[in-house]
Amino acid sequence: MSSVRSSAGETGLHERGTPGYRRLGLALWCAGLATFVLVYCVQGLLPALAVQFRVSSSTASLVLSATTCTLALAVVPLSSVAEAWGRARVMTLALAAAAVLGLLAPLSPTFAVLVGVRALQGVALAPLPALAMSHVTREVSPRWLGGAMGMLIAGNALGGLSGRLIAGLVADLGGWRVGLAVVGVLSLACTVVFRLLLPPTLAADPPRVRLRELGAPLRAHLADPGLRCLLGVGFLLMGAFVTVYNYLGFRLISPPFHLPAALAGLIFIAYLAGTWVSTAAGRLGDRLGRRRILWAGTLVAVVGAWVSEPGWLPSVLLGLVLVTVGFFAAHSVASGWVGRRASVLPGGSPGQASSLYLLAYYLGSSIGGSLGGVAYDHAGWQGVVVYVTALLLGAIALALTLCRIPAPKHT
Repeated sequence: MSSVRSSAGETGLHERGTPGYRRLGLALWCAGLATFVLVYCVQGLLPALAVQFRVSSSTASLVLSATTCTLALAVVPLSSVAEAWGRARVMTLALAAAAVLGLLAPLSPTFAVLVGVRALQGVALAPLPALAMSHVTREVSPRWLGGAMGMLIAGNALGGLSGRLIAGLVADLGGWRVGLAVVGVLSLACTVVFRLLLPPTLAADPPRVRLRELGAPLRAHLADPGLRCLLGVGFLLMGAFVTVYNYLGFRLISPPFHLPAALAGLIFIAYLAGTWVSTAAGRLGDRLGRRRILWAGTLVAVVGAWVSEPGWLPSVLLGLVLVTVGFFAAHSVASGWVGRRASVLPGGSPGQASSLYLLAYYLGSSIGGSLGGVAYDHAGWQGVVVYVTALLLGAIALALTLCRIPAPKHT
């Protein structure tokens, strides 16, 4: 343990610039990459799956919604109970199980079976995002928490980008089954690297929690108006964001653009903006105030949605970049803020608060993304823009409400 402590700072936790901080950041970056490469690899394949299985665009999106929905429903109980089993151990097992399911998904004979396998992946991944956020909160010195959380979100962003691009490009050459198989292999490799890089745990695991004991701490978190606002922000942000990426591919292969599917899939390169913005926003939030970055980032996403509305490809791409930048700036700040606020609440737990945030976040993906498909099917891209704007304005209202809620001590 002494060698572990020597790599940490004076606080006994990882300080920016120490070997432990760098290893932890890279390991959790790999975890985020592995998680989101699996979750979002099907997003670029939705047009191909709609054709292959002869379903509508909103029905095809169930391949993504099944994963995010089961992840959302399982994240609170599984992550709360699993944290006491050892964060590093559970995160490794969750990644490995999801990667194996990722290798089985290409073998699905029907659309229903594919949706079922994807739903199981959501359950397997459920404890990982919240445990990763909790691990950062417990292992990193508070003054560097924003930057460390930003690095985790950056790995998430790169995972989302890699999954979409790799699956889409490989599918264009060998079909969607080969695309999903390659993603499964990549996620398995990321799992191995994650386990090799992750430094020994500094903070002790919390006491074991039984499912029937979750009620009291969950009520304590939900009683805090600040946390309720942050949960609402996560729900609305993700609903808007996933809607844009779910259905823009359908738009680009249709009139007036008529882009080839492989070329339309390159829109996910916009995710690169998210990898940089996530880390920068976390650090800016530490310096300038999280409230300012939260509402400003969401406002940028609103502007981006309307910039994407005209039927002119450069405008569409610019709007997509603005939506991506605004989303990741706001999400990076909100996700880090949840754990920090919960850590000083009476009876609060960063791990359980992060689980609640992810519950709201992935329900936003599942519900918001599916309803976005209804808007697209009935009113085209203009309907999507109006729908996304409504969600984001709701998030801005909650972010501004946070400005009037007193911050708990030391947050």
